[in-house]
Amino acid sequence: MKEYHKLVRDRIPEIIRDSGKECACTVLSDEAYRTMLDRKLQEELNEYLESGDPEELADLLEVIRAAALSRGSSIGQVEEIRARKAAQRGGFEKRICLEKVWDASDSPEAGA
Repeated sequence: MKEYHKLVRDRIPEIIRDSGKECACTVLSDEAYRTMLDRKLQEELNEYLESGDPEELADLLEVIRAAALSRGSSIGQVEEIRARKAAQRGGFEKRICLEKVWDASDSPEAGA
């Protein structure tokens, strides 16, 4: 028997049973669900960082959607916020890496 204690997609218990195995599951409270979503978000992010696989990005989006819903928002509202911030501050397409910031009265070498 293998133990997991992790948040899984809704159809996973059904898929496990269809494979001829059994599983034990619980339904989480709202607080526990949000905690487990945060853990799942980190898990999926780590998997993406290790693999670079777009499948992991899709998993991240699914967890982000669930996290938004669990906190009384929606993926549409998150997208609106994202678009507003992109319009105000830009996105990441230009690949800019900020290295240093200094006052106009300072020389850039002073902080080195």
